[in-house]
Amino acid sequence: MHPLHEYVAKLLAEKVKSHKVVVWYDSRAEFTSFVTELRGSPRIGAVAPIPLNGNNVYLAEYAGSMFELRFAVEPHVSGDSPEPVIIYLPGCIRDRDGSVLIELEKAGTTWTPQLAQLARTLLLKRHTLGAVDSMVSDDRKLRYEDFARIAVDEGTGNLSVLKGIFAKSHGDDAILAEWLADDSRDDQIIDKAAAPELIALVRSWLGLELPDEAAPPGKLRRITLRYVLAGEFRSDLNCAPPPTLDAVPVPPTPEALWAVRKLAKLLRSTHPEAYPALADNAERELGLAEASLPASALGAIDTFRFEEHIIVRHCGDLVADCRFAEALSLLSQRENSYWLDVDVARKAQWEATRRMAELGQVAAQVGAELETANGDVGGWFERYTSTDGWYRLDQAQRRLEAWMTKLDDAQERPLSVVRRAYEDTCRLMAERFAKALAASGWTVPPALHQTRIFSEVVSAQPKPVAYFLVDAMRYEMGLELAKRLPDTSEISVRPAVGALPSITPIGMAALQPGAAASFSLADKGGQLGVRIDGVFLPDRAARERFAKARIPNLADLALNELLSLSGSKLKQRIEGAQVVIVRSQEIDHAGEGGFAFHARQIMDTVIDNLARGIRRLANVGVQHAVVTADHGHLFFASDRDASMRIDAPGGDTVDLHRRCWVGRGGANPPGTVRVAASTLGYASDLDLVFPAGVGVFKAGGDLAFHHGGPSLQELVIPVVTVRTMASSAAPSPTSKVVVGGVPDAVTNRIFTITLALGGAQLQLLTEGVVVRPMLVADGQQVGAVGMVVGAEFDVASQRVRLEPEQECSVAFRLIDDDAKSLRIVVQDPATDAELYRSPSDIPVRLGVS
Repeated sequence: MHPLHEYVAKLLAEKVKSHKVVVWYDSRAEFTSFVTELRGSPRIGAVAPIPLNGNNVYLAEYAGSMFELRFAVEPHVSGDSPEPVIIYLPGCIRDRDGSVLIELEKAGTTWTPQLAQLARTLLLKRHTLGAVDSMVSDDRKLRYEDFARIAVDEGTGNLSVLKGIFAKSHGDDAILAEWLADDSRDDQIIDKAAAPELIALVRSWLGLELPDEAAPPGKLRRITLRYVLAGEFRSDLNCAPPPTLDAVPVPPTPEALWAVRKLAKLLRSTHPEAYPALADNAERELGLAEASLPASALGAIDTFRFEEHIIVRHCGDLVADCRFAEALSLLSQRENSYWLDVDVARKAQWEATRRMAELGQVAAQVGAELETANGDVGGWFERYTSTDGWYRLDQAQRRLEAWMTKLDDAQERPLSVVRRAYEDTCRLMAERFAKALAASGWTVPPALHQTRIFSEVVSAQPKPVAYFLVDAMRYEMGLELAKRLPDTSEISVRPAVGALPSITPIGMAALQPGAAASFSLADKGGQLGVRIDGVFLPDRAARERFAKARIPNLADLALNELLSLSGSKLKQRIEGAQVVIVRSQEIDHAGEGGFAFHARQIMDTVIDNLARGIRRLANVGVQHAVVTADHGHLFFASDRDASMRIDAPGGDTVDLHRRCWVGRGGANPPGTVRVAASTLGYASDLDLVFPAGVGVFKAGGDLAFHHGGPSLQELVIPVVTVRTMASSAAPSPTSKVVVGGVPDAVTNRIFTITLALGGAQLQLLTEGVVVRPMLVADGQQVGAVGMVVGAEFDVASQRVRLEPEQECSVAFRLIDDDAKSLRIVVQDPATDAELYRSPSDIPVRLGVS
């Protein structure tokens, strides 16, 4: 038999196999010749057995009476196991409501095939749509015999020329996508005279009439590509299209528009390397970048690169206009733009704009709450430290400023607006809190005071215990640290009030043993310090001697030393110690050293390295840890201007910092507040003078990063207590991750990889897996995740949720520019087990592309 008969018989046999009874309505009597072929002999009686694809079935044919047909079929279908029966009704239209055969239809199924549709489907297996259209166009009024002959003639001939040229492309849309994206087959199209078939395919599939077939394939490609991309862009536009599109035809039918949109999407998904250049060329030829299109008119599809630029600029304008919620909503809607995956620099711009909007939104919320805050200092403390407290303002600012260190061309107007909003909110908070603090006698009941941390928290921990002393760590950073520790850890975070003035010699001394019973500000030989149990502690060397004399079996090491030692050497270093003091001065050294820009870079790194240090100690037997700080800090993106620089009080100056003066006598400059050391509970005749807001004294030190004053940011410190079990050695095979796009070298501070779940047991996973990616060098973290596209991402905990059979893009932010090489590491945050580590060091060559 011929191919058409075999194809129809196959479809019919499948129906019979699935349903036993098939009621076949052939309203135009198109298949009578097929049924004759199937029967193989003249019709005898209403029902006759026939072979169908190797099986015996019964064929019943309508001859004028539905009742007669039903009566003839009934013996074959009335039993518990009906026989296979085909009921063929030529020239009959199905009556869905009152059919005589309705019981048979319900017992089996109905079939209403269209001859031309089946024939086209058969021919499309060997030919393109354009070629098939030319064979079986509607105006030819072909019958079954005609289609059968065409199937025989074309079946014995060669395959479609285009399908031979594009042998690896399956489907007409795939052929068109391959042709549009790659001109390497143009010579074959010319040599094999395939242009007519290509033109016919474009006409049939897309509805576009191309010029004469003598035109070179390159010209046909440019015309088609403009038509496809302009068609998609125009269909997604919410306003009149720009005049430059007038010369590009509009898809003539809904079906053609559907094909255009499908093809444009296919180009992006299957030819991601070629699409940007194709779209950029079309954008230039059509002059779209110069068109004055409002952001509100652009739809959800980013056909062209300029659309993404308009949207992010519009989001920046919304931020500058203080419409933060609108900006965040639009950024969220468009964060999966194709162009953000193509260009990591653009992805970084979007993330910067999002962080601007988040800071602006929090500043507005906190500012509104400050307007109604009462004078009770305990209430101020509670509002700053509560679960949804004002600390979020500082957290959002730190995240923005850390991100901005890696960008060269951020939108200046929205950035300046949110920075000003942050400064204004901090100033108002500082001024009002200072008044409340003074009114309360400079105490914050019932908050934990810094001098009691060792006696009430550290001493109460099971031994051995690690005691992390972090210079300049704000309260919000302690909360973020807690989120980056393993889920198996027992963690608590409580706020404490630091000692005044909030400078390192005072704050670090307040964390010493014995400070709860005897602690006083003192000066000796013109040097400011603290006296505990009669011992004067002016500097770190004195504090280390003091701690060693009062804490039996003490080990003392710096954070970078803890991270760089091997496991065996670390264990040897702390062997027998009951208390392990770990010092971190990275933040304060960078800030006070005039490197505030560097301080912004390293803050996230310090948090992650503290978490790594806690885990390293747990692995060598020190499972308990307390993390706290000497003071917090104020940080602004730019130096304090002249109007915020205050003259020093003068008099007998013992110590002068940007945010505090300590001495005797002198005057109170405008915008300052004076408090006697005795009022603070110190046995001292010294006075302290602080700027009442966020101003600074004209003194040495950085003009953007400072501390020493009584603001909440400087005074409130975290007390993080942790119990961490040693990490498990091996990850679960179901949690293995697959990392793609690992660069040969890191040449940009922001770079992207892909993450997906993998492993032999991937099919067993029914829900997502949470991972924590990071950049590591010499045992220390040198970079973190900045943003993620295609997966849930929590910035605070740095956790990414990977779903089965779903790939996401992860944008890393290199923080330590001094790193010579690094490795990409992916951890299980619950156990710290490594799920992936890049097999070799990746060199860092910033500025080299």
